[in-house]
Formats: sequence, C-alpha cells, structure tokens
Amino acid sequence: MNKDQVKGAVKDAAGKVQQKAGEMTGSTQQQAKGVEKQAEGKTQKVAGDVKDAVRKH
Repeated sequence: MNKDQVKGAVKDAAGKVQQKAGEMTGSTQQQAKGVEKQAEGKTQKVAGDVKDAVRKH
C-alpha cells in the first residue's frame, strides 16, 4: 500500500463520518461536505492503486 491509498481511505472514512454527523444534526451543508470528502478520498485511493499497479509492472 502506498501513501495515496492510505490517505484516500482515511479521507473516505472521514467523509462518511462527516456525512452521518450532518444527517444527525440536520445540516445539509455538512452532509454535502462529507459526500465531497468521500469522493476525494475514493479518487485519491484509485490514483494510489494506479501508481501501485504501474510500479508492479
């Protein structure tokens, strides 16, 4: 695992927490930020997956 994969997974998890917190408090702004953070995390993780795959070949 490389640092992009790890950071992406952490960012995705943090986004899920932020989205749930927004749901619990009724804050659509926090929900949206959480969804955005999840997307960023997933994108970063995929970038890390690609880098990892390139290194292995």
